[in-house]
Amino acid sequence: MATSENARGVQGLTRAELLALPAAVDLDTANRALSIGRSTGYALAKRGQYPCRVLRLGNAYRVITADLLSILGIKPDGRTDQPSASQVA
Repeated sequence: MATSENARGVQGLTRAELLALPAAVDLDTANRALSIGRSTGYALAKRGQYPCRVLRLGNAYRVITADLLSILGIKPDGRTDQPSASQVA
């Protein structure tokens, strides 16, 4: 699978990888999708400032994939929230 890497060296996830995610993912996977470093992601989750809803299950954090996709502007059917060229003109 092809992944993207940002300037900080954090590997992101491709659209196909995002759409293949299960209903909830661990925080490390959500961090990758958002191109957030591990330490930053865990610090944000701990402070309740993560960009999307985070569930605390015992010692583990889980992120609802639908929330993650929404933050990224991706609908579960693979479409984006961005207008098409015909809608802009």
